[in-house]
Amino acid sequence: MAMSGGKDDGSPMMEMNTTPLIDVMLVLLIMFIITIPVATHAVNIDLPSPAAPPPDVIVERTKNKVVIMPDSTILWNGSPVNVNQLSGLLQATLAIQPEPELQYQPDAQAPYDTSVRVLNIIKGSGVTAFGFVGNEQFSEFGKAPGAN
Repeated sequence: MAMSGGKDDGSPMMEMNTTPLIDVMLVLLIMFIITIPVATHAVNIDLPSPAAPPPDVIVERTKNKVVIMPDSTILWNGSPVNVNQLSGLLQATLAIQPEPELQYQPDAQAPYDTSVRVLNIIKGSGVTAFGFVGNEQFSEFGKAPGAN
């Protein structure tokens, strides 16, 4: 660092030495940086409130399975149905207590349009016991179904 030694005529130095001031400011800056709390990223999730423990008697639900085939055929428990029959069957299952579980399994080659249309029918019917099944075969990305 350059330092001014003043003039040779013996007059006092007229410039302030800022080196100690800069050193103190750098130390304070480092102290403030260290004491700043670490920024955390939070994801707020609304969790359901805890429910009462289930009763001792467990009621077995019956299961119905909707399968979408590659040729757009809709199967209800193995029997082909059309979209109108599917809506009627879903409404009939809502009257059963407890509501039967509805399992949805589109084939890997099933048309997207048919799959979405069936999902919209299921959603519109008000079914609450619903689940996707058969996705275990796609648990590894890039692995062909049935390959070991």
